[in-house]
Amino acid sequence: MQLRFLGKNSKVGDCPTLYATDRDTYLVQGWKIFANDLLAQLDLGEGEAAVEVPTELFEHLEKDGHPSGEFRRLEDPLMVLTPGGTYVVQGREVADPEALSRMSIPDYETVVEVSKAAITALLEEPRGADLQHRAQPAH
Repeated sequence: MQLRFLGKNSKVGDCPTLYATDRDTYLVQGWKIFANDLLAQLDLGEGEAAVEVPTELFEHLEKDGHPSGEFRRLEDPLMVLTPGGTYVVQGREVADPEALSRMSIPDYETVVEVSKAAITALLEEPRGADLQHRAQPAH
């Protein structure tokens, strides 16, 4: 798998990163999710994972030819806008050793692969009812 770095939103110790691949996919590196209330809201299949990233990470989609990195709707695979204002992205957990070796991934992060079509569809205005999914605050 060939990777093309699109951008990252770095603060000390935080490095969510966005890559484009030669497989018509994006790799989203983000924080592993440990909150049980949030995990309970996701339907993760075999080999899938979810990561949390700042919303600003997707501004880097402009470097892949998109006029805006601002999502107009949220649906599969971009599952949830959290109460804290971050996105939870669900996809196939990346296991390709060569691709992983080219990334710097702290223990508290992982990488998921999501189709470009699924991500770029979220940049379009929703048709019909608003399909936004939001995480339910913990009770």
